[in-house]
Amino acid sequence: MTNRDYANRKPAQKGKNSARKKSSKGNAPKRVPILLLLITLVGIASFGYLLWILSSNDEPTTAPVVVEQPKPKPKKKDPDALPPVPKEEWTYLEELENKKVEVDLPEVSDKPKRPYQMQCGSFRKESQANELKAIIAFQGLEAQVRKATGSSGVWYKVVLGPYDKKRDAERQRHVLQNAGTNGCQIWFWEG
Repeated sequence: MTNRDYANRKPAQKGKNSARKKSSKGNAPKRVPILLLLITLVGIASFGYLLWILSSNDEPTTAPVVVEQPKPKPKKKDPDALPPVPKEEWTYLEELENKKVEVDLPEVSDKPKRPYQMQCGSFRKESQANELKAIIAFQGLEAQVRKATGSSGVWYKVVLGPYDKKRDAERQRHVLQNAGTNGCQIWFWEG
């Protein structure tokens, strides 16, 4: 059996009858659907009637009647008049007025406090102490190198201060710790 393609096949024309049918269909005028025309005309007429009703009735026939009543005039108050004094029934006001408070104040000593110093290193060579002093100077702080002679020989100490409050020394120690210089100790000032 052979395969035939009926879907794409053009219909065969058979004689003169088929030519007449085509020519009679092509020349016939198209008919306008009467029902569609009738619905459109009714819609346009009802829309026009609605507009005519709205334009002829400017006032609503069932509108409520509003009667304005005069408002009572407010009484004028005296601007200098004070409100009445409230009657007090509490006694705490009298108790607070007559109460005595005792305060303990610590004695202030006339002796000045000892200042603080911060020591960040102690070296045998002065060049090492000056290197640490330079690192501290890069942090914006001023250090001193002191020579100390003891039983074990000569030492070079890197010292910051004096500080009136230990809190000030702590702040600068935190600055140095953030920069990587650890091991600074805070002591009383040694002149």
